[in-house]
Amino acid sequence: MKQFEVTGAIALLCLSCATVCAQVHKADAGAMQAKVHEAYFVHADRLNLATIIPAPPAEDSAVTKAEIAELHRIQDSRTPEEVKAAQADDGEEDIFLYKTVFGPSFNAQALPLTAALSAHLHNDEPIASNGLKDRFQRPRPYQVDTTLHPVCKVTTAHNAYPSGHTVSGYLLALTLVQMVPEKSAEIMERAEDYAHNRLVCGVHTASDLEASRRIAYVAFGSMLDDSRFQKELAGARSETRRALGLNP
Repeated sequence: MKQFEVTGAIALLCLSCATVCAQVHKADAGAMQAKVHEAYFVHADRLNLATIIPAPPAEDSAVTKAEIAELHRIQDSRTPEEVKAAQADDGEEDIFLYKTVFGPSFNAQALPLTAALSAHLHNDEPIASNGLKDRFQRPRPYQVDTTLHPVCKVTTAHNAYPSGHTVSGYLLALTLVQMVPEKSAEIMERAEDYAHNRLVCGVHTASDLEASRRIAYVAFGSMLDDSRFQKELAGARSETRRALGLNP
């Protein structure tokens, strides 16, 4: 009788453990799923970027050595003002980084539709770039050359190629050109400056930026065929032009 009771207790304990383990596993799986970015406008499986974006230059190549030398020149000549501007851009990845073009009235509080569009674009940046980051696993320049001293956020991951900031910056710029074509030159100039600040930061090389430009243009081209993007773009365009005192 006692043996039966012990055996029953063990069986109940095992069943309880199995139930708890299953619940923990289910919770872990749910947490992992919650971290996955869901595509809003950009669908990486439709872009086939792996056939469009070349592999980065090899670490011991003449190109990489020239890029590292360029970063040293920038590091040696960057001013406190340039560092401050690069650090500000490091912390801002929304459409309102283009307030330098449109003025202080171009802000999220005044433009909720534009802010929502910006958030969806920023959400899609890793969808466009993370697969290539994982595929190429290019070291950051300061991981290759420890005499480089970055002034922005750093990482231990090998994920330099492409630059997520730069992909985001160009996606936002190309969207803004659709909204305010009168300022297209100034918008694209700011996009170039935003990308260049990744070099001032010391966290990317020129070939990282070039790959990012290509990705942004390809991704944006696909977005133009997305009906949800066109709907949000139309709303943000009307809102922004009205706020800037421009004709509809």
